Amino acid sequence: MTSLVKNNALIEDPFTYVPEGGEIPAEGPVIVHLDQWRTHGEELSRRGTALGVRLRSDESPELIADDLDRLAVVALEFPAFRDGRAYSYARMLRERFGFEGELRAVGDVLREQLHFMLRTGFNAFELDGDDPLGQVRAAIDDFTVWYQPTGDGRETALQRRHDSN
Repeated sequence: MTSLVKNNALIEDPFTYVPEGGEIPAEGPVIVHLDQWRTHGEELSRRGTALGVRLRSDESPELIADDLDRLAVVALEFPAFRDGRAYSYARMLRERFGFEGELRAVGDVLREQLHFMLRTGFNAFELDGDDPLGQVRAAIDDFTVWYQPTGDGRETALQRRHDSN
C-alpha cells in the first residue's frame, strides 16, 4: 500500500489521482497528467478546488510554468531509481519558478534517495512499506552539514563557518 508523507507527517491524500486517459471526477481535488491539464485546465480551474499536475520524467516543468499559480501540487515521477531528471525539475520549480506548493515525489521513490529529494525541494513522498514516516525521518537525520546550497534553504558548511566568525 502506498502512503503519503508530507512535511514530515503521514497524511491522508486529499487528492484523487486521475490516470492518463482516465475520467476526471466532477468535483474534489485532483491530480491529472500533463495532457489532461492541457485539455481540461481551464475547466478544472473554474471548479474552485485544489489541483495538481503529474509530470513524467520526459516532461519538463517549463511546460506548466505559466500555470503554477493555479496548482497546489506538482507530482514528479521517478520511473526508475536511476532516472534522476526529477531532481533537476524539483530545483527548477523551486528556484527558477518560485513554486511554493506541494512538490510530490511519485513512482520508484526509495528510502536511499529521500535525503537528496528533500535537498532539491520535495516536501511530499508517495512511499511503499511498513513505516513510510520512519523512512523520511531517517533520511532527514542522515546528514547535519551540507556543502552545496540547494532548494531546501538549509545553511551550508561555508555559511556556518562565516556565521561563527
